[in-house]
Amino acid sequence: MSATLTRPKLTAADRCDRCGAAAQARAVLRTGGELLFCGHHAREYKSKLQEQEADLQHD
Repeated sequence: MSATLTRPKLTAADRCDRCGAAAQARAVLRTGGELLFCGHHAREYKSKLQEQEADLQHD
């Protein structure tokens, strides 16, 4: 049996790393780090994150 790590759902306390608005998306980087984005910044950086092979998750 393999263990799967799941990240907790975003809450009202989670804020966008770019502007401080409520976070609506999490970008999990290949290196294991993560960035939180509001909807606006998730859309703005989506293509760049995909180039970096980040996993963009919307809660």
